[in-house]
Amino acid sequence: MKALVRLVLLICALASPGFAQQLSGLAKFEAGASSISDAGSGVQIDLAISQPVPWRVRVLDNPARLVVDFREVDWSGLSDMPLKGEKIVAIRAGVLRPGWSRLVLELAGPMEVASAEMHTGGAVAVHLRLEPAATARFAELAALPEPADWILPKPVDLPKAAAKQDGKLVVVLDPGHGGLDPGAERDGQNEKTLVLRFARELKELLLRDGSFDVVMTRDEDVFVPLETRISIAHQAGADVFLSLHADALAEGDAVGATIYSLSEDASDAASAALAERHDRDDLLAGVDLTQQDDLVAEVLMDMARTDTNPRTERLATALETAIKAQGLKMHRHPRQRASFSVLKSADVPSVLVELGFLSSASDLKRLDDPKWRAKMAEAMVAALKAWGKQDAGLQALPLK
Repeated sequence: MKALVRLVLLICALASPGFAQQLSGLAKFEAGASSISDAGSGVQIDLAISQPVPWRVRVLDNPARLVVDFREVDWSGLSDMPLKGEKIVAIRAGVLRPGWSRLVLELAGPMEVASAEMHTGGAVAVHLRLEPAATARFAELAALPEPADWILPKPVDLPKAAAKQDGKLVVVLDPGHGGLDPGAERDGQNEKTLVLRFARELKELLLRDGSFDVVMTRDEDVFVPLETRISIAHQAGADVFLSLHADALAEGDAVGATIYSLSEDASDAASAALAERHDRDDLLAGVDLTQQDDLVAEVLMDMARTDTNPRTERLATALETAIKAQGLKMHRHPRQRASFSVLKSADVPSVLVELGFLSSASDLKRLDDPKWRAKMAEAMVAALKAWGKQDAGLQALPLK
């Protein structure tokens, strides 16, 4: 009974609304499809989440516990998850660091992980099986150092804003994922490596053209929190933010490049979320909001989007036109909208480009082809030049 009371108190305290606000909530915990229960001599743990995210699991001692770290999971609703049996005496979740959450299951005795896997076909779920372990064996597992690739790196330092040169567009390239977050994976390839390689090649081409200054949100295999990527764009004085990805689908047949802009339905929610969580001096470039409340910040960001949204749409159109002009494969629905976190900057035209899908053998082959990458980079340079010229002309028009 004491264990049950302790469990209830921990869950109620840690699954409060304040907890969710510290994360962007890329993945949502789905309590109704999750459960933890004794199973024979061991424990079966089934955790359903809304989408795949990087994760790691290990055991620790004093007290004996299972620790599972996830890349940005909102654990709201944890108190609604069925918990049956006596081998788990407490459960809690919290923010480990910006962008990362930790789930801790306190064990009644020493146990080890017999199996651990994430199913991504259809419904996404983490399945863990624990079995009893001898005291010496458990102590040995708990004392193991964290693997080198599990140690969470510190967020990258923001680049210093360079002095703008007349006539040059400041382009921020954002290679998706990085570090512990590999993104999509297939046949020994992963998204973080493929898009970083492409971003480096695109950067070189942009600089060679002479019309652009280029800043990268990451120029190596490091973890960069999603909202830090927006901060980098503001710090750099970005004219354009271009996020680069190469996703994979568990089901369906998707092929070709896709261009995403922020969903109109997500605009108000994006303003509110950024106002709640973001540094006040980093919401709008050149605007000091440190003394303003959330409502004022939201209104100012919505006003900024009134100007930015049509500019973003023209950018997406320019990219689609240039990519098709190069004869490159595009998705059957080449223009789409979504509420991706990296698209939420209110005052910087921002698009996310899925270069292709790793779940498509033909797309994966293209991403590995230097000639294809060169043509795609040329298309993007042409699009940015065309958009920049058009945008400068429109910005120069007198207000009516």
